[in-house]
Amino acid sequence: MKPTTRPARPLFSSGPCAKRPGWAPEVLSDALIGRSHRSKPGKAKLASALSRTRSILGIPDDYHIGIVPASDTGAVELALWNLLGPRPVDMLAWESFGAGWITDVVKQLRLQDVRTMTADYGHIVDLSAVDTDHDVVFTWNGTTSGVRVPDGDWIKADRKGLTICDATSAAFAQYLPWDKLDVTTFSWQKVLGGEAAHGVLILSPRAVERLESYSPPWPLPKIFRIKKQGTLDKAIFEGATINTPSMLCVEDYLDALQWAEGVGGLDALIRRADGNLALMEEWVARTDWVDFLAVDPATRSNTSICLKIVDPWFLALPDDARASIPKQIAALLDKEGAAYDIEGYRDAPPGLRIWCGATVESSDIKALLPWLDWAYATVKAQARA
Repeated sequence: MKPTTRPARPLFSSGPCAKRPGWAPEVLSDALIGRSHRSKPGKAKLASALSRTRSILGIPDDYHIGIVPASDTGAVELALWNLLGPRPVDMLAWESFGAGWITDVVKQLRLQDVRTMTADYGHIVDLSAVDTDHDVVFTWNGTTSGVRVPDGDWIKADRKGLTICDATSAAFAQYLPWDKLDVTTFSWQKVLGGEAAHGVLILSPRAVERLESYSPPWPLPKIFRIKKQGTLDKAIFEGATINTPSMLCVEDYLDALQWAEGVGGLDALIRRADGNLALMEEWVARTDWVDFLAVDPATRSNTSICLKIVDPWFLALPDDARASIPKQIAALLDKEGAAYDIEGYRDAPPGLRIWCGATVESSDIKALLPWLDWAYATVKAQARA
């Protein structure tokens, strides 16, 4: 039967993600509107964002944190363009964004000594086969596949290469082993639900050493330049930015960080996401038409949870019909105001994707689950009529 209780916030998009509980536009009233980001109070706002990020995520004091243009994409590409070249590279991909970084390195930078290691959606590459004496580029949590790296044990402590980690849907929801990560990137539009277009770039001392000892043979656009006279431009990592940030977005991020601090910091954020995943796991276990796209529970994401339909009726459909069923489910739930933006990523196998990060309330996950069952049954009945 059609459920009667809807999620209070039917916001399950995987990016931009739901804002923190209780958010309202009034929280932005202290934003530095109409002032320069280079003014004293502007720099103070940016510096506060960086220091609070360091504190919550437990980033070591000798790592540098900067705000860069163009969201996580800009942060990753800035790292690739500045740092790759002097060593062989292992490129790892098990979803669309990792595949995009392979395209950048192989077809744009045209590096020659590159080894690509890929896995189908739902799987992960053999991490034991990765050579961390090479530079390694990988996503920690595959936003479009729901597959995450289980740990950092496969990364050698005495590695010669750099690890470049796209952590955009893992930061603030999963523990990151900073001693194993040389470059880490994220965008605050993901797990904390901030406004888009700003990336965060985190550099270890090893990454800074590479930056200062190596100059790539290709030209660097201005928005990728983080060196000045051959050394790291430390101002970028102290609150100055390469180009003009939105101080409204910065204020929104500061609000999200303050909320994160208030609920108990990183441990509490992870507990919230893990609790949402547990609810999804209980439902999947008792539901015969659906399963997780991630094959191995050890690599199952607690943020971007991707689901596949396993009903034999569905699997027997032609390809175009299978592709249409999740679209119909998502459209029906959108129309009902029960869930927004839950269709799987366009390059992934047909399915659903439900964001379960820390800003999503468990009560909303509980309210959503009967709607998923109802929507699937309704769409199936209509298709068979």
